[in-house]
Amino acid sequence: MSPPPPPLGRSRKRAAQSFDEALDDAELAAARTELAQGRWQSIRTLLVDTGDDWDRRGHRVTVLAREQYCAAWAREWLLAEPDSADATVLLALAQVRRALRGKQKPDRAREACQKAAALAPADPTPWLGLLMLERSLGEDHEVVRTFEHVRARYADHHHAHHLMVARLAERHPDVDPLHEVYDFSSWAAEQAPADSPLAILPVIAHAERYRVLAAAGHEPADPAASAHWTGRRARLVMKCAFDWWLEWEHEDHPRRLIDLNYLAHAKVCEGRGAEAAALFLRIAEHSTAAPWSYPDRDPYTAFRAARDNALGTM
Repeated sequence: MSPPPPPLGRSRKRAAQSFDEALDDAELAAARTELAQGRWQSIRTLLVDTGDDWDRRGHRVTVLAREQYCAAWAREWLLAEPDSADATVLLALAQVRRALRGKQKPDRAREACQKAAALAPADPTPWLGLLMLERSLGEDHEVVRTFEHVRARYADHHHAHHLMVARLAERHPDVDPLHEVYDFSSWAAEQAPADSPLAILPVIAHAERYRVLAAAGHEPADPAASAHWTGRRARLVMKCAFDWWLEWEHEDHPRRLIDLNYLAHAKVCEGRGAEAAALFLRIAEHSTAAPWSYPDRDPYTAFRAARDNALGTM
């Protein structure tokens, strides 16, 4: 049985303050709209066209998997094409999302990811779905093992590295200037190709540690009032990342706007208004909930206030 149609209409205020995880991927946004209306054929075309651009494939599948009826429509697709690796991985990540919301048993999602991985052995996306699950629910050894499965298929996987940084940052929530997440992010940035956006991973690590330390009461809830962003390590990390971004020529990376939001947030907290303004101009309206929500803030309000202040429009 096909799933019911989506409800018509949304609150204007809610829509205006939402974060579109498709970012600036217009093809993804269009296909997502088609999926919400029960037309999975456009998703089929989108994923075929994506090919083995693994960062883009991971981005597109994870965004699609968030749709309310994605799992039901993926099953419809599988009725038409039982051996479709694309439909299988889409269903697997939709089940991961359900498990993370407590709507499904995690083991069922794990099995779905394993099935998708068996159908497409070279594809890191099923393992990305499993890493999303284990990052929140798994033991440390399972997180590391799954991450290595992703890296074995694509060593510079952007989303997988972000998940690992977030998980590592949560280990040992006491103040520790030599925390392991800093070593991991520096290692990942150094081993990546010169044009890889993993160069900004140390900034991500710094933000994730702030989230953890502030939640534990070791840092103020207002990031702009925290010395976490103005110490020697922070200054070095931010300068290296910003200088790298100024020379980066690959403006088509599917998740680059996530990095730019983290970097803009860091520059705001560091008090570097002019540099933050340059980043806000590039971000435009493509804001992301993290890290503007850190540690427990309304991300939309925080983003708008920071942007308006940096651009001098308050």
